[in-house]
Amino acid sequence: MRIIALEEHLVTPMYEQHFPPSRRNSPAMLSRQQALGHDVNAELVDIGASRIRHMDAVGIDVQVLSLTQPGAQAFAPDIAIPLAKDCNDRVAAAIKANPTRFAGFATLATAAPEEAAKELERCVKHLGFKGTMINSHTEGEFLDNKKYRPILEAAAALGVPIYLHPRTPHPAVMKAYFDGFEDISTAAWGFAMEACTHFLRLVMAGVFDTYPNLVFILGHLGEGLPFWLDRFEDHTRFYMKGRGLKKTPRQYLTENLVITCSGNFSIPSFLCSVMSMGIDNVLFSVDWPYESNRLGVEFLNRLPLSPSDREKVAHGNAERVLKL
Repeated sequence: MRIIALEEHLVTPMYEQHFPPSRRNSPAMLSRQQALGHDVNAELVDIGASRIRHMDAVGIDVQVLSLTQPGAQAFAPDIAIPLAKDCNDRVAAAIKANPTRFAGFATLATAAPEEAAKELERCVKHLGFKGTMINSHTEGEFLDNKKYRPILEAAAALGVPIYLHPRTPHPAVMKAYFDGFEDISTAAWGFAMEACTHFLRLVMAGVFDTYPNLVFILGHLGEGLPFWLDRFEDHTRFYMKGRGLKKTPRQYLTENLVITCSGNFSIPSFLCSVMSMGIDNVLFSVDWPYESNRLGVEFLNRLPLSPSDREKVAHGNAERVLKL
């Protein structure tokens, strides 16, 4: 069975000049590395032999590579534009060296939306990338702001998805919600709250009425949205009509969104996601190197699915969404 993993991260030398490994070495991350059994920062750097060796050890056939969070979204245009181009060129070189093992999500300098749209076109048309990963807010601004429409328009025109990855919440949210409790502000809770709220803003802003074929991807089993889908629809459907939106919440969340299981290897949560979203909208991912390839594949193999549905999750849905 072919296995494709969609949320698999890296760093580049230029990125580390501006966001050094020491900023990722929190006590929580150091203890996480001990549990994982590998050096996360070292594995982020490698987009060659070591990465492929870890893939081969568990039977992962393809990784879709992306710059780790906060990515280019952390920087103003003077840094973000050259950083994004450098990252994309390095990923393209890794794909050229291992064309059957790697694919790419473009890094975009969202602080310069017109430049980001041009870079996405370059990456898709000339480098063969399969979409883009955007690490949520740019200096506190979300993609529903109309200044970012060139990026959304480019993705829609190119027919490629936007993987909306979380990052540390907006500074105002950090102060109000997580001051003194920073340990839960990232992967444990804050990431999910931040990314799912961002996606819902796009829904409520009418982005998917403007671009009805635009597809977003959310990791970590949809950042919890499948669990909330029925309640969200019950409490917003009339409000959404009042905003002039054309579809129901359920339609947007099942027609314009697919999700991956990156870093959320829970069978009850997975089953909830499938029941809410449909099997065609759930894709495999690991979240390497922040998560274990071995645990991810073991989770995939334990899922109570028919052989055909397991194939969809493992590779079929990704092949459709990313045109692999």
